[in-house]
Amino acid sequence: MVVDDHPMWRDAVARDLAAAGCDVVATAGDGPQAVRRAQAVRPDVLVLDLNLPGMPGVQVCKELVGADPALRVLVLSASGEHADVLEAVKSGATGYLLKSAGAEELIDAVRRTAAGDPVFTPGLAGLVLGEYRRLATDPAPAAPDEPKAPQLTDRETEVLRLVAKGLSYKQIAERLVISHRTVQNHVQNTLGKLQLHNRVELVRYAIERGLDDA
Repeated sequence: MVVDDHPMWRDAVARDLAAAGCDVVATAGDGPQAVRRAQAVRPDVLVLDLNLPGMPGVQVCKELVGADPALRVLVLSASGEHADVLEAVKSGATGYLLKSAGAEELIDAVRRTAAGDPVFTPGLAGLVLGEYRRLATDPAPAAPDEPKAPQLTDRETEVLRLVAKGLSYKQIAERLVISHRTVQNHVQNTLGKLQLHNRVELVRYAIERGLDDA
């Protein structure tokens, strides 16, 4: 599903994706319309602009991902401002691509987003990872009544460690000599146990626990 308030841009993106074999199930031109239509058609991937009338893109993302954690959101924005990128990721976006990207780059980003990989315009991935490292140096104190951390299996922990190191699902599958689907299943199980929404949050969780250095 493609969400952008500029009709020509929205139609061009939808046309490029459809020509590449993607099933564009809906489009929307403002925030409230995006929420209504996404809830009706339940897309696998939402290509979302941030600057929308009626409701900002980050709020659209927060509402939709909150209601359906399996939804993948790829922000496609003209803004490369650090604050916009971080706000989008914190609202549940899986990736962030600038509108200066070419059609092939967009199509590749949508496919990778659908597979659960975090996709960022070069330079922005380091920004997000750096922010999570900063947060990890001063984690919030646990509440006295906070439940114990969920128990992950040895294989889930192993996959989580490789995710934290930045490996793709394909690379993890090759490293552990298991199928791509098995890696996806382990990640989905881990997300469920940890009550996280997407792979970006999973990377943050792993970094907070030093798994990227293990």
